[in-house]
Amino acid sequence: MPGTPPTRFVYLGPEGTFSEQALRTVPAAEHGTRTPARSVPEALDAVRSGEADAALVPLENSIGGAVGVTLDELAEGEPLVITREVILPVDFVLGARPGTTLASVRSVAAHPQASTQCRQWLRTYLPDAVVVDVLSNGAAATGAATGAYDAAICAPIGATRHRLAVLADKLGDHPDAVTRFALVSRPGPPPPPTGDDVTSLAVYIAHDRVGALLSVLMELAVRGVNLTRIESRPTGEALGRYVFVLDCTGHVADVRLGEALQGLRRVCADVRFLGSYPRHRWATPTAGDRPVPAPAGLSDSDYADAAAWLARLRRGE
Repeated sequence: MPGTPPTRFVYLGPEGTFSEQALRTVPAAEHGTRTPARSVPEALDAVRSGEADAALVPLENSIGGAVGVTLDELAEGEPLVITREVILPVDFVLGARPGTTLASVRSVAAHPQASTQCRQWLRTYLPDAVVVDVLSNGAAATGAATGAYDAAICAPIGATRHRLAVLADKLGDHPDAVTRFALVSRPGPPPPPTGDDVTSLAVYIAHDRVGALLSVLMELAVRGVNLTRIESRPTGEALGRYVFVLDCTGHVADVRLGEALQGLRRVCADVRFLGSYPRHRWATPTAGDRPVPAPAGLSDSDYADAAAWLARLRRGE
């Protein structure tokens, strides 16, 4: 039923990963079922088929960039919409069986992205250890727990789940690294506007039209809609054919964003709405958490005033 909170969640597994840790920040997920999936497509297909109400999947990492498979699935697969974003600090820890000392570690299990982001720490503190690639942060924690490896670079939830002792934390070479996740559901009414929202779109431009991408950007810019991210993905049709995945400030219910969407509909080959949802809010607010105000003349009240003025002109008043 529309408006019914989700109770069946799926996430990119396995257990003990940052994806599970991110999902557990969603209040409804703490009271529902949480099922790991083997891949992003598998997680999203569970939502499409009705086996799950919502899926949490990674969108982008501040170090590694966009997660291409997620963008491709949202842009090309059977339609789904984002209802919430979660931004999670990437805080890697070194976990090992209790009693293990840092000096005794000779082998470290790590997902390749994890070891890459902790390269400097490994070079400084475990220069002689052999780093073994595994399929996930969860698999790394499992390997350390079973004794297959002396230690693991993993998520804090992985160390806790496998009862590993944390020999060191904050291993990342980039202490401010974060991963952005999307909670995705079947199409339905978006969450109500909060005044600080994000709208995501997949835009297909007309490739035979000069300045087609510029036209897209102008539809947003002239209405004061802030474009916060743009990512191109190949459509698979032919070399040089791309779909552009956009994030912009505002909500589909806002007048200025609604007019921008109508403009995009007119100038683009196709536009897929990927959702309007609240911008992630940190537990400890910072200056960057404050919503960006509408430019002068482009607030909803300004649009309403201009529309009323035009109506009076048309009535001859």
